[in-house]
Amino acid sequence: MRKAISALSLCILAGSGVKAQDSIPVRRNSFFPVPVVGYSPEKGFEFGVAALYSYYSDKKNPSPFTRNSTIGVLSTFTTNHQFKFDVRFENWTRNNDFHIKTNFRYHNFPFYFYGMGDTTHYANRSLVGNIRYKFTVEAERRITRNFYGGLSLLYQKDEFKADDPKGVYPLMDLQDKDGGYATFIGITGVYDSRNNQNYCTEGSYIRFNAAYAPSFLSKHPLWRLEMKASHFIPLSKKSTLGLNVYGNSLQGKVLPFYLLPELGSDNIMRGYYTGRYRGQNYLAAQAEYRYLLDPKMHIKIWFVDMRPTFALAGFAGTGSIFGNHDFELSRFKPNYGLGVRYFYDKAARITIRMDYGWGEKRQGENRQHGFYLSLAEAF
Repeated sequence: MRKAISALSLCILAGSGVKAQDSIPVRRNSFFPVPVVGYSPEKGFEFGVAALYSYYSDKKNPSPFTRNSTIGVLSTFTTNHQFKFDVRFENWTRNNDFHIKTNFRYHNFPFYFYGMGDTTHYANRSLVGNIRYKFTVEAERRITRNFYGGLSLLYQKDEFKADDPKGVYPLMDLQDKDGGYATFIGITGVYDSRNNQNYCTEGSYIRFNAAYAPSFLSKHPLWRLEMKASHFIPLSKKSTLGLNVYGNSLQGKVLPFYLLPELGSDNIMRGYYTGRYRGQNYLAAQAEYRYLLDPKMHIKIWFVDMRPTFALAGFAGTGSIFGNHDFELSRFKPNYGLGVRYFYDKAARITIRMDYGWGEKRQGENRQHGFYLSLAEAF
């Protein structure tokens, strides 16, 4: 796994002077930028910023039930002339009657390709350059109190080239090795009884999406199935147990390697490099314990006026990638880790999340691990 060093300045706040978590704070807009500095051999030095703006869409006719909406931006560049730009919008209308999410991503960034399947080796990795254009939009309408139905659209175009002759990528016969494109049109069903979509302490969330990529809009006709399910159990006033399951499947006669599900991310199976294992189907589950800490401190320095609140977290899970006819429980891989959350918007319960996760230790290799920073909870 690549080594990276991240230096983060977390003292830039706007709109954070809210009341303690125990009371009901007045809702307000907030903005939180995080400068990002990193280094890894394949990228050189990386510089950029991640930021999240939170607002309420029903300002003219506010409802106490309306969830906060967000705009998130990530933009970085490297000394090796690589670039990444990602912008996400999540909008909740008044009383949460409509939920609309959009995402645009462009990157010209390398990644490590380890091969296919769940037995890849670190020593066989290849550095691969990737140019990606990706656009998604999801629109859901409330049908009953907790049930939503909607439509989705995803367009993705990729170009690949080997950045060095080492490893398995130059030698492998991969489907659409040089790149391709796909347009998925889908339907979505959602059950959502969470008491908060950011830092939930009670309720359930289940989402299922089935999407088809027709041949006249894609390089190959494909089906994509995705399922997410979470349930939150309040153990005490300050502690919560969260349970989460995720599944993803790509079906079709011709399966481009870059659209196959990948094990590992900052949300589930933390500790594994994203794409270390690739396969046609992916199933993972995790549990996370969260404990709220409110030290009752008041910090007022220059433009900073805050009463910090934190949460500690411990998580563990398991997951596997597999073909349509080779599902085996013995092939599921472990992950576990620890994390800290800082509530920078207590009214909306928005956190900045720092996690460190560990995965399996393969013979002859160091244990897989990773550090994650995100302006959102894992689930």
